[in-house]
Amino acid sequence: MFLTLTTTGTPERPATDLGFLLHKHPEKAQAFSTSYGTAHVLYPEADAERCTAALLLEVDAVALVRRGKGKGRGGAPDAALAQYVNDRPYAASSLLAVALSGVFSSAMRGVCRARPELPATPRPLRIEVPALPARGGPALVRALFEPLGWTVTAEPVPLDTEFPAWGDSRYVRLELESADRTVAEALRHLYVLLPVLDDAKHYWVSPDEVDKLLRAGEGWLAGHPEQKLITSRFLSRRWSLTRQATERLELVRLAETDDSEVEEIDNAVEAETETEERPTPLAVRRREAITAALKASGAARVLDLGCGQGQLVQALLKDPAFTEIVGLDVSMRALTIASRRLKLDRMGERQAARVQLLQGSLAYTDRRLKGYDAAVLSEVIEHLDLPRLPALEYAVFGSARPRTVLVTTPNVEYNVRWESLPAGHVRHGDHRFEWTRAQFRAWAEAVAARHGYDVGFEPVGPDDPEVGPPTQMAVFTLTTPKEAKAA
Repeated sequence: MFLTLTTTGTPERPATDLGFLLHKHPEKAQAFSTSYGTAHVLYPEADAERCTAALLLEVDAVALVRRGKGKGRGGAPDAALAQYVNDRPYAASSLLAVALSGVFSSAMRGVCRARPELPATPRPLRIEVPALPARGGPALVRALFEPLGWTVTAEPVPLDTEFPAWGDSRYVRLELESADRTVAEALRHLYVLLPVLDDAKHYWVSPDEVDKLLRAGEGWLAGHPEQKLITSRFLSRRWSLTRQATERLELVRLAETDDSEVEEIDNAVEAETETEERPTPLAVRRREAITAALKASGAARVLDLGCGQGQLVQALLKDPAFTEIVGLDVSMRALTIASRRLKLDRMGERQAARVQLLQGSLAYTDRRLKGYDAAVLSEVIEHLDLPRLPALEYAVFGSARPRTVLVTTPNVEYNVRWESLPAGHVRHGDHRFEWTRAQFRAWAEAVAARHGYDVGFEPVGPDDPEVGPPTQMAVFTLTTPKEAKAA
């Protein structure tokens, strides 16, 4: 995939200012790792009169297939050959848009610390894309870019120059020219409209894509005559996301018409309602308690055993104190959902190096789990039959032996406080048991004595004076070899 951005200048306003705007030095060729390959930035020409920046994206087809969970372009399960024989390495698509946002993120936001006055200054720009998939043909290309003030040249690419009777392909050679355009505006237009023309996303479209669309479309999308088509295609025709984006764009349009702020238009709900305090969910309190206990222990490398859909892993990733986080679960379906939640396919290289998801069972010892600072068993033990607890105990405390182990489990005494829970029922249909505080304490102290740990107990959630907290947490700390021997 290839794209060039050219500007012209004068001795007073040299074209090489483009290097400041893109945050890439014209005298260097730089390479950046992306989720789907390597992006190269280079300058074929750079002087005061004319400067051209080129973005070349080398797509790793094998990595793309793996990240696509074995599905072909557009998710077609029978497109086995199309996974490897396709236009991805050559035609500008959503992958190039992702590379633009990653490599030129500061330029897209209009930020230049070295020369703060440059981003807001319009300049002559010329953009060339040799191969652009256009589902809708040259007419749609013009319909999308001309209302934004671009002079558009969209020449159809023939299927085969040797056989003109075969007609044109769905690709065009695109040239965009503007006499007064900021670089930030140009990049935002490309970021939105490249995947719209391709009419395909090569990654999971999650709800945060709405925010990305509105940020990139600020100032131009609300009034664009093809707004509905742009919104629908950018969000992969997911009707719920499209409706959400359309409603927010309508508020922007009304605010612009009324020369007011969006907040003044969207005032149907009283301010008091918005500021009412809502009780923090128990799951959130549990993650907060676990995170605090891990930080108090000084742990940097953490295991989340029975990680489920990755909520705790996601919370720990937000704290740079945790340098390595491993989530393990026996369910591949849960791990797939966790991967989507964490956006592993779009995660930056440095962040991705901190997290790993593994399939495994806690009923067996696993060499992969050795050598970590801490392990978390959050709402896990109650899902096991009691006869299988000794196997889990040995796998974690006897074999893996992290310095700190956190175990949380429901306090069955608190169940009487749940009005919606019938008497005698456990909180979840898959719970094999739920312990009282005394039962949990007895189990934890016996485990600690057998494996050379000290153990303390902490409440999670409101600590009721009669029945205790809704969740109980045991904090196991490995003793020194001398203390372990004495024990």
